Amino acid sequence: MPTIMITGCSSGFGLETARHFADKGWNVIATMRSPREDAVSPSDRIRVLPLDVTDAASIADAVAAAGPIDALVNNAGIGFLNALEGTPMETVRAIFETNTLGTIALIQAVLPQMRERRAGVIVNVTSSVTYKPLPLLSVYTASKAAVNAFSASVALELEPFGVRVRVVRPGRAPETSFSDNARARMGSGFPEPYAELVQQVFARFEQDTGPVTSAEDVAQAIWRAVTDESSPADFPAGADAVAWLQGS
Repeated sequence: MPTIMITGCSSGFGLETARHFADKGWNVIATMRSPREDAVSPSDRIRVLPLDVTDAASIADAVAAAGPIDALVNNAGIGFLNALEGTPMETVRAIFETNTLGTIALIQAVLPQMRERRAGVIVNVTSSVTYKPLPLLSVYTASKAAVNAFSASVALELEPFGVRVRVVRPGRAPETSFSDNARARMGSGFPEPYAELVQQVFARFEQDTGPVTSAEDVAQAIWRAVTDESSPADFPAGADAVAWLQGS
């Protein structure tokens, strides 16, 4: 059976995707920065490996331990919400290290084996916020938009070798811990001149009763991206993401 490596499997999209592929009979390498017994339960279909996408040695160890990889899903990411003026540059670098550079580094690590076999699929999970500009998300959006652009370009490089690249853009997923973590990373808070804007943004989040994205939506989108050769190179996951793409 084919093998898929998925990053960021401790919760949310990554966890659901690992379960989805295992249920479909795939061998799953579920990775996370700090493996926990209460996260993915190892089984004959799921193997848990430690992986910090910002650490070159960790990437090398995980790829070596995984063995042949037929599909790679770059799902690991960190959210961030704050005004740019209140965002230290070290925080900006940390966001890009995980969301952008970590994705690129892991792809670079698995490419030789896929190129040699002339087969493989890479799926990069970004965000629907790259469809529509929103305040307080400039750094996060930039880190994900960079992956979108990178993916479109590297897909052209890899096409002659039979390696497909896909982008999946999830919408807002209240059921995951992503939003809470993004707010927590505001640290000591936001600049006082932006207080009114921040309150307005939070109020909109809390009052929004429109469609949202579930972890299952994302797992199904990733399944399509991996298994359907005719799938779009870049597509939304979740009703709200679809609506944003369509401009509604």
